[in-house]
Amino acid sequence: MTANHRPSVAILVGPTAVGKTRVALELAGRIGAEMVNADSLQVYRELNIGTAKPTLKERALVPHHLIDVAHPPEPFDAARYQREGRAILAALHARGTPPLVVGGTGLYIKALLYGLFEEGREDPQLRRRLRRELTEGGLAALFARLQELDPATAARLSPSDTYRTLRALEVLAATGKPLSQHFAGHGFRDSPYRVLKLGLTRPREELYRRIEARVEAMLAQGWLEEVKELLARYPADLKPLRALGYRHLINYLEGRWSLEEAVALIKRDTRRYAKRQLTWFRGDPEVQWFEPGQIEDMAARLAGFF
Repeated sequence: MTANHRPSVAILVGPTAVGKTRVALELAGRIGAEMVNADSLQVYRELNIGTAKPTLKERALVPHHLIDVAHPPEPFDAARYQREGRAILAALHARGTPPLVVGGTGLYIKALLYGLFEEGREDPQLRRRLRRELTEGGLAALFARLQELDPATAARLSPSDTYRTLRALEVLAATGKPLSQHFAGHGFRDSPYRVLKLGLTRPREELYRRIEARVEAMLAQGWLEEVKELLARYPADLKPLRALGYRHLINYLEGRWSLEEAVALIKRDTRRYAKRQLTWFRGDPEVQWFEPGQIEDMAARLAGFF
């Protein structure tokens, strides 16, 4: 299939709190698109406020896909996202509906568009050993090992990201190659789609102010109560509950931090996360960057693409 005959997919990326949802709703409405979520936490039911999930009212304006498709204990990773996302894209293309993929999880978007490299078979014995080392020595020691053995991967992870730190060490031990080399070797060049990538950005200080205001707004909406309800049903070490913000509020509820400390650290770590997202997306030369107010320019690009 030639590039011009591949099905078309538009992508809208950007850091957390930049304003992707509002812009995506406007753009999708103009071109008759349906939105495909590319946020790794919005796939989970029950995690609503802390994931800044589109409201039911917003979802009624434009059809959304891949939101609320998994219960918190269910495994959900890039491979599952790729399978389900590609099935949705095929269904949209079959009925002539433009897809607009929206989110800030760069790995999920890469998996959707270009496929995944072969990580090697999972090794339960190796996984148990790493879990034992985590219990005995703590995450900081494992992250320091990752920084030594695979500094490129460590640089794009948060030092508190238990799941991805363990997975990177597992891939390294199982294959003998760092995760970053797998990414580089794969090249992500086998896309079956014709792709237009739009990126949203704002001046750094403005973005940081929006992050802080959004954290306060989510707390006012009942985020802490949402976390309490989740803890009443699920263990605190569940993968989605270790995510940004949720783990901070759990540390408060379990008495390790004051609420003021937890909120300050949520804001700090969200700023750092936004910086890592921008680094990831700015590494892709295909992304065309806009500020959220440039709706007319973005709409013109989309109209000329589909």
